[in-house]
Amino acid sequence: MGAFQYTPANDNSVRQMTELVDTIAAVSTPPGEGGIGIIRISGPDAVLISDGVFLANSKKPLSECGGYSMRLGKVVVGGEAVDDAIALLFRAPKSCTGEDVVELQCHGSPVVLERTLRALTGAGARIASAGEFSRRALLNRRISLTEAEGIANIISSVSKQGEAAAYALSKGSLFRETERIKGEILAVQSAIAAWIDFPEEDVEPIDNVCLTGQLKELSRSLKLLVDSYETGLFALRGVPTAIVGSPNVGKSTLMNLMAGYEKAIVTPYAGTTRDVLEHQIAFGKTTLILADTAGIRASGDDIERIGIERAIERMEQSPLLLAVFDGSRKLSGDDRDLIKRLLNRRVVAVINKADLKSRIEADEIKAAFETVIFMSAHDRRSLLTLEAAVAKAVGTDSLSPEAPVLMNERQRFAALKTLEAVDDALLAAKSGMTPDVVFILLDEALAAVMELSGENVSDAVLDEVFGRFCVGK
Repeated sequence: MGAFQYTPANDNSVRQMTELVDTIAAVSTPPGEGGIGIIRISGPDAVLISDGVFLANSKKPLSECGGYSMRLGKVVVGGEAVDDAIALLFRAPKSCTGEDVVELQCHGSPVVLERTLRALTGAGARIASAGEFSRRALLNRRISLTEAEGIANIISSVSKQGEAAAYALSKGSLFRETERIKGEILAVQSAIAAWIDFPEEDVEPIDNVCLTGQLKELSRSLKLLVDSYETGLFALRGVPTAIVGSPNVGKSTLMNLMAGYEKAIVTPYAGTTRDVLEHQIAFGKTTLILADTAGIRASGDDIERIGIERAIERMEQSPLLLAVFDGSRKLSGDDRDLIKRLLNRRVVAVINKADLKSRIEADEIKAAFETVIFMSAHDRRSLLTLEAAVAKAVGTDSLSPEAPVLMNERQRFAALKTLEAVDDALLAAKSGMTPDVVFILLDEALAAVMELSGENVSDAVLDEVFGRFCVGK
C-alpha cells in the first residue's frame, strides 16, 4: 500500500494510547456451528495471554517462537483440555494489525469458542469492539481508511462485480487515485509558491493557460470519481428494480423467467398481481432486487387500486425500471400514461411477446426511452439481451474491477468537496485572479482529498466507519 500516514483531525492521544496498549480478542468466524472457529488476539500481550490458554504438542510456548509460526496443540481452560487447535503467530509489525497477533483455530462449536474467549479475557485480554482489528491496522499504518472500507465491502457485497470492486478498493485502488490527485494538487501549489516566494530568482512565471489546463484535468478526474459512486453502489448492494406496465403485458412471466422458477402467479386474466412481489436475483454480473408490481391502469376494483398505488410508489422509489409492453397489441391509453410517467427515468423498455405478430407502435417507445429491447418472456435466450441492456443502463457494463470506485457516502462527500474546491480554483484562474488566490482554494481541495483517503479524519468519522464492521474484523 505504501506511504499512508494517518493523522487524526482531532488528535485524542489518550484514547489512541488506550486502543494500542490493550490486548483485544474476538471470534472472527460467523456465529453458529461450523467445522472451524477462529479466535483472533491482537496487542502487546497477545502472545503471553495465548500461552496461558494454548498448549503446543511440542511443549514449546508461543513466546519462544518467531513470526509466521504455526503450532498444533490444545486449548486448555482451567487445566482441562477442551479442544484440539492450531495456533498461528504473527509478530509485529508484519501482521494484519501491525501488532503481535495470534489466531487460534478450533472446532466451530459455540461452547468451545465461548470457553476459549472467556479464558483469554480472564488472562488479560479485552473483548474487541466492532471493527477494532481493522482500526488498529489503520492506526499502525498497515492500511488506509479506504482500504479498510474495501474490506468491509467485500464482506457485504452481493454481486461478482461488487466483490471485485471491493477487493480492488481493499488493495488500494482508490487510495492510489487519491495519492495521484493529491500529488497533482501539490505540484500546482509548489509552482505557485515558488513564483510567490522567490520573485527575485529565475523562476518561470505562472502560465495561466497551463494552470487552467492542469486544473481542468484535475476537475475531469474528480468528476469521473464522483460519477462512479452510483455504479459502485449498484455493484456492491444490488439494484432495486421494479417491473412495471399495464395489466397482462407479461410482467409476472418476465419475473419468473429472470428468477429461474415460478415465483409469481401467471394467468391470462388482467389484474392477477395485486401486491408487490420481491425477489433478489443474480442477473449476469449484476444483482437485482427485483419487484413485480400490479398492472397500472386507470380502472380497477378497490383491492386492485391498492395494488396499483403500491406499484406506483415502488416505481417512484426504484432507480431502475423494466417497463413492459405487449408487442402483439397497439399501445393503450394506460401504456401511454405510463410512458409519460417514466420520462427522464432510468428505464429499460421491454417490448414483450416478440414471438407473436407485432402490432405495437414501437417508434413511440423508442422516442421516449434510450434502451428498448424486443424479447419473449417465454424464451430463456432473451435473457442475454436483457442482461446486456440492464448492465448498460446501470453502468456496470463498463465497470473495470481495477478502477477506483466510490462505494459509500463518506467517500462521495469527500470527493465532491475536493471537486468543488478544484472547480472554484479553476474559476478563479479563468477570472484572472492572482495565483495566491488559486493556491488558497487548492488548500481546501488538498484537505478534502486527504479526508477521502483517510489521512485527515476525526475520531467521529472513524467511529462511524468501523462501527459498521463485524466484531472480529
